[in-house]
Amino acid sequence: MGAFKRGIKMNKVISIFLMLLILISLLTGCWSSKELNELSIVTALGIDKTENGYLLSAQVINPGEIAGKTSSGRTEVIRFMKSGSTIFEAIRKLATDSPREIYVSHLRVVVFGEKLAKEGIGKTLDLLSRDHEMRSDFYMMVAKGSTAYDILNVMTHQEKLPANKLFNALDNSDKKWGPTTAVTLDELINNLVSKGKEPILTGVYVYGNPEYGSDFKNVQNISPKTGLRIDSIGVFKKDKLIGWLNVKESSGFNYIIDKVSSTATNVPCEDGKLAIETIRSKTKVKGKVEQGKPKITISVFSEGNVGDVECTIDVSKPENIKKLEEKYQSEIKDKIEGAIKKVQKDYKSDIFGFGEVIHRADPKAWKRLEPNWEQEFENIEVSVKVNAKIRRLGTITKSFQKEIGE
Repeated sequence: MGAFKRGIKMNKVISIFLMLLILISLLTGCWSSKELNELSIVTALGIDKTENGYLLSAQVINPGEIAGKTSSGRTEVIRFMKSGSTIFEAIRKLATDSPREIYVSHLRVVVFGEKLAKEGIGKTLDLLSRDHEMRSDFYMMVAKGSTAYDILNVMTHQEKLPANKLFNALDNSDKKWGPTTAVTLDELINNLVSKGKEPILTGVYVYGNPEYGSDFKNVQNISPKTGLRIDSIGVFKKDKLIGWLNVKESSGFNYIIDKVSSTATNVPCEDGKLAIETIRSKTKVKGKVEQGKPKITISVFSEGNVGDVECTIDVSKPENIKKLEEKYQSEIKDKIEGAIKKVQKDYKSDIFGFGEVIHRADPKAWKRLEPNWEQEFENIEVSVKVNAKIRRLGTITKSFQKEIGE
């Protein structure tokens, strides 16, 4: 019996030993590994429309300038361009310029030229979502009033990699400034295939002369003459860009979709203006169908702090705070109603997702409304309710503007 038990224990030891050998063999290397010195790492792609297909611009890291302790005077990125009847063909053609394998797993941004965006970006998204090397966490943008070629031709200061400048600026403005929205590939595709919501993308434009953008001297100036700026929101119908919202309307859009976490709101007061820093905001959108007609109710609750007093108001008085809260509410409501009016009247594209709200609230009614949702959306009744509170006044309660005025 003892010999039998010893045999069982020996078999277990042998099994464990064999398992360890297998695991060790798996750790010795990866069959699909790629060495950094064999790769051209793409950080940004720009896609423009041509007569016969596409013009692809790829912003590739110059590893010697990024990793080296001293600069050789060359740029940190190199832009390659190739044309092709398909995006895939254009990417493969990049191999004729690049001495290393094109690698897109570290892609930060994709920029569509405005002409391409107006004609439709749907076909270009197939490769971006199909390629196994591409992650889906990069941001999508539209070159407002220009080409993606021009956008990716601009060197930037503060960030050595222009793609990081665009990614971080959009990410930062998405959190701190109401009129912009960061959109990833997954979010864009989800909105494209949704039956009750249309896509949007934030715009980016070149200020100054685009021809000077690639000149290294441009970023050596304390105030570069040419650079990149994140702009307002582009409205799509299906996969086609049909227009732009202004800054105020873009802010209203973000309030509706509950993407305002922090922003600045100016309110009028007596002989000047007062700025309120929104520190929290929550939006609830509810839908219902009454007598066959869809209706939407938008409820917003915002909290803010007094950020800047440029008038003689005494914010230490409760009655004045009450008046400011009413103006604060009015400003937010005007932004929301302005965005709704603009989109319903000019674009007739449900970028707010009201169709999805009605679908969740009344699936049976949605089946009837869906085939003619564009007309229903244009005339849908929307009620906006805003409750805004001022929480803090800052480190001083009385402004010295009154004393200056006197």
